[in-house]
Amino acid sequence: MIKMNMKKTVSLLLGLGMGLSAASAAWSAETLEQVMKRRGLTQKDLLAAAKTYTPTGGRDEYIVISSGGQSGQLIVYGIPSMRILKYIGVFTPEPWQGYGFDDESKAVLAEGRINGKDIRYGDTHHPAFSEENGDYDGRYVFINDKANPRIAVVDLKDFETKQIVVNPFFKSEHGGAFVTPNTEYIMEATQYAAPFSDDFVPLSEFNDKYRGGLTYWKFDKKEGRIKKEDSFVFELGPYSQDLSDAGKGPSYGWGFTNSFCSERYVGGIEKGRPPFEAGCSQKDTDFLHVTNWKKAEELVKAGKVKKAKGMYLIPMKQAIAEGLLYLIPEPKSPHGVDVVPDGSKIIVSGKLDTHVSVYSFKKIMDAIKNKKFAGKDPYGVPILSMKDTLHTQVQLGLGPLHTQMDAKPCIAYTSLYVDSQVAKWDYCKGKVLDKINIHYNIGHLMTMEGDTVHPDGKYLVSLNKLAIDRFNPVGPLHPQNHQLIDISGDKMQLLYDMPIPLGEPHYAVAIKADKLKPEIRYKSGWNSRTDSKSKWRTRAGREKIVRNGNHVDVYGTLIRSHITPEIIEVTAGDEVSIHLTNLERAEDETHGFAMYNQNVNLSVEPGKTVSATFKAEKPGVYPYYCTEFCSALHLEMQGYLLVAPKGYKATGAVAEGQKYTKADYEKQVKTNLETQAVIDSVVAFITSHNYKDFPPVVALVEDATDQLGFAEEAKKKSEEFAAKGDYQNATLWAGQWWQYQVKTADLGLRAKTYLEEHGAKKVK
Repeated sequence: MIKMNMKKTVSLLLGLGMGLSAASAAWSAETLEQVMKRRGLTQKDLLAAAKTYTPTGGRDEYIVISSGGQSGQLIVYGIPSMRILKYIGVFTPEPWQGYGFDDESKAVLAEGRINGKDIRYGDTHHPAFSEENGDYDGRYVFINDKANPRIAVVDLKDFETKQIVVNPFFKSEHGGAFVTPNTEYIMEATQYAAPFSDDFVPLSEFNDKYRGGLTYWKFDKKEGRIKKEDSFVFELGPYSQDLSDAGKGPSYGWGFTNSFCSERYVGGIEKGRPPFEAGCSQKDTDFLHVTNWKKAEELVKAGKVKKAKGMYLIPMKQAIAEGLLYLIPEPKSPHGVDVVPDGSKIIVSGKLDTHVSVYSFKKIMDAIKNKKFAGKDPYGVPILSMKDTLHTQVQLGLGPLHTQMDAKPCIAYTSLYVDSQVAKWDYCKGKVLDKINIHYNIGHLMTMEGDTVHPDGKYLVSLNKLAIDRFNPVGPLHPQNHQLIDISGDKMQLLYDMPIPLGEPHYAVAIKADKLKPEIRYKSGWNSRTDSKSKWRTRAGREKIVRNGNHVDVYGTLIRSHITPEIIEVTAGDEVSIHLTNLERAEDETHGFAMYNQNVNLSVEPGKTVSATFKAEKPGVYPYYCTEFCSALHLEMQGYLLVAPKGYKATGAVAEGQKYTKADYEKQVKTNLETQAVIDSVVAFITSHNYKDFPPVVALVEDATDQLGFAEEAKKKSEEFAAKGDYQNATLWAGQWWQYQVKTADLGLRAKTYLEEHGAKKVK
């Protein structure tokens, strides 16, 4: 049946190809069959390509946010096209976005300082979308830093990092970020045990003074910020806590965090001791931590939990006494815990076991209610027995790690690291349904909205640790490999390999693209990091340079194709703050700003205001320019910072170049009038159609109207100089008048084309 469908598909494409070849001169002279032969493509290849191909101008059905590993950033790409759309600067500077270069983003990065030290790297692992009733709401994404325990908040209105919080108790973490079903809290668990204090504690006191932990960061969805002062931390035993997941449905209010190295082993190869890996993998089981965050929240609100380091700390003794913390044995060295969509079961994989274990939440609650404990750990935490809490165990293969859910009831997919496979199985019946080979060594995997109460199925992405021979060799450091798999049928089908050239991505989450409502421009004069009007915002004609002692504030603007002011004069030793507002209103008209030798590199999207502060230490000439190719005269969008020596006295006027006459002026005016006629015809077309029904066109019209206003101002200045007989300045201002007209025409033609392509109707 599948082969027949392939033949039909190829036949249809061949027929379509030959038909188009005969009908259009634009179609390639090669037939589809010839291309297949030349490139060695099979029918299966063609079908896979058809499933991922996104036509010119087409949009993806899903948007993926992937961790960027050691880059400290996030990666955004689309499915099914697998096109990388953006990197998001989070814990590390990112020059294209000016992240870590402008004052506003430097303030966000400064929130991530640890012990007063700037940390300019991160190891991002587990992104998580904000949720409402267990479904992604498309508003925020959270990401953790394993190396320096931190959580960042990225606002999906503009895909920018707005906040970084530092965990004051942890020295390492891996189990973040995971959210509760209404984004009440973001879960973050330790990885390697360490003292909660910042003091030196010898390893001889490991069992008594080293601790694991689990933080529930309180999130305010209205404000879009984590509230450290309302967050709480569970003190846990010195095991290596790992990943977490929050309960939903019947298990709502509970959290689940697995662990490894519950042996509490401390290595020391240099002292002749066996390494950590030997001592941390001796037991057949480790512990699944079960935490009652809802009851913990009630205790916090009732004032029954004490604060430490600016947040609430729940000691193990209190957690045990209040029934907030329980342990369950889980398979050897687990590396994933996942709650099924209806919240009735919890799936755990032991990477040194061939089984996946499915726990029943009802059985867990029954055991707790009946106080049926198998014992206690060394710190007095009650242990439930595996036998009393298991629903089933399924033997999947070597190295099971992580599990994701399908839209079909009871269907799950688990990564098998050692086998380099994905297993499809039924967690209700405990039955393996299918397996597919992966290239190579899969870590995490992701299905579409697979962490929600309503998974979408359709596609699965395998996040592979090794690429080996999959791509062109680019040196010893290989890219990672994300492989797209079709899971819509009974059998899985590999569709596409995508190299990831940034860090080591660990996990990714996919959301339906139509849930995202990003803005395409900022409100005029906007500080994007604080989501408020910038106090440095500047309007056209209000540009100025203000000196206050040895500090100079430059209130500037950017618009095609000039930077105002174009000349900034300061004195050596001055501290200079340049504040730039992008006056554009058209979509995608970003301007950049780079300056020689001052480490200034800014990205200024439409409506945005950004600042850069530096000390002008050395006298000299420092050119600056727009880094984003924004118009035909982009290269002329330039200026100079002149840093004069102390005590310097200016002499002479600005040098003149080309000399202009009355004839030059009249020639330029003639061109301007002809250009205006073109503009008038475009305006007539736009206004004769229902352009107000198309928001992108409305924005273009607004921007064009602004440009025409600037043109009128330049025209007036040109005519004033001409009336005085100053044809030098008259011609130059006439040229500027024409530049504004050209920009107006550019915007108008873009609007006209958009209306034509989107079926605008004539207004009666």
